[in-house]
Amino acid sequence: MATLVFCFLMLLSVVLALLSRRGHARQGVRDFFVASHQFGPFLVFFLSAGEIYSLSTMMGFPGGIYAKGVSYGVWFMGFVLLAYPVGYFLGPKIWEAGKKYDAITLPDLFKGHFESRFAETMAAFTAILFLLPWGQLQFTGLLFALKGMEWGFSSLQLIALAACFAFGYVAIAGVRASAFIAILKDVLMVVAIAAVGLAVLSKVGLQSVFEGAANRAGNSMNSTQLVFSMSTMLFQSLGLYMFPYNVQNLFTAKSANTIRRTQMVMPLYMLMFPFLVLAAHFASGHEMKLASANDAFFATASALLPNWMLGMVAAAAALSGLVVLAGLCLAIGPIFTRNLMPGLSEARQKSGSKAVILVYLGLSMVLAVSSSNLMVTILNTAFNGITQFFPGVLIVSLGMRVKGYAVAVGMLAGQILSVVLYLENVTLSGMNVGLVSLLVNVVIVLLLNAVTGKRTSAMSAQ
Repeated sequence: MATLVFCFLMLLSVVLALLSRRGHARQGVRDFFVASHQFGPFLVFFLSAGEIYSLSTMMGFPGGIYAKGVSYGVWFMGFVLLAYPVGYFLGPKIWEAGKKYDAITLPDLFKGHFESRFAETMAAFTAILFLLPWGQLQFTGLLFALKGMEWGFSSLQLIALAACFAFGYVAIAGVRASAFIAILKDVLMVVAIAAVGLAVLSKVGLQSVFEGAANRAGNSMNSTQLVFSMSTMLFQSLGLYMFPYNVQNLFTAKSANTIRRTQMVMPLYMLMFPFLVLAAHFASGHEMKLASANDAFFATASALLPNWMLGMVAAAAALSGLVVLAGLCLAIGPIFTRNLMPGLSEARQKSGSKAVILVYLGLSMVLAVSSSNLMVTILNTAFNGITQFFPGVLIVSLGMRVKGYAVAVGMLAGQILSVVLYLENVTLSGMNVGLVSLLVNVVIVLLLNAVTGKRTSAMSAQ
């Protein structure tokens, strides 16, 4: 029965993708990637939430609490809540800049504002580099989510099937398909998480769950852990909307006010976190034998839900990974064909992007199966690297006159420093190394811009 429900919901997702194509059978490059700036609050809401609340929410959040206690989840909820004000104030500015420079990708903003090929190229190259491991992460998460279905398929077969779905969604209608599927994904995810949480309450009661949780280790922080949590929340709140696919999602909105209205209601999604906490505590309190902490949510679901609902939970998890995977494809494709291969016609940008997407999915599949240690290392620094776009995006959004060379060098310095500090396991008294690197990034931008400005003034005077 679970398999039947799963197959029905996945088929429904394909139907939604096909419906999204109605009236847009012949999509130009802008409609394919940013929906010609036509999405209202409803679709922008689901599209943005689809990228933020994904497999990391269903698996990583309860898994972290299961493994390390409640304090581990504090940073996750904290940085997401802090990110919404950033999105409310900065998101509309990014949209306005995108409209001004006719941007489809994040590097398009650098190209248009700074008129610097160096800044555009460095933004494009590093965006692709730091996005590469996220495809592997989605495939790996999908394997965790689907292995409980016990279908007898190999890991490679499951990953190949997921890749076919992701490419199919993108090929059918681009970002329009992603937005329609995100509606189904979000509804299923909220229902699945709430169902598991309510099942825990029905089985053992709220008091029993938290009495057991109170006796576990990891429910308190020392001063170093507190510094790390606070600095990480601040740093990641600045970085959430710097992910190229999140920037691209902002460009789909029909107006700046659409983004403001969307951000005002985004915190409603936080209502699902108490249910995830319940699932994590149930798994830990009943001493379930898990192969990985990431299995905590699905193990609880398997123990408490009827068989048919497991199919719904698995479909919600699968769509959570696939929506993000489709978003990654829609971001990496045009970055490569527009910003690293300038001069292509719009028709060739679209066809070329599809070829790039196929290569990206194939590479991600291989890395997911091989569990490359190199990619795991890059994954741990990806958020640090992507957040280094923040000074440049802020400068573009506010229309500030800063040299593109200074922004590019500061960004690269911050990205390299964050990677080095991570690889060398530098602690900095608990301070998040990404935040320290971001401060260095800002200082370099200010210094280089000041020096360049003085030289320009001196040459003008001569």
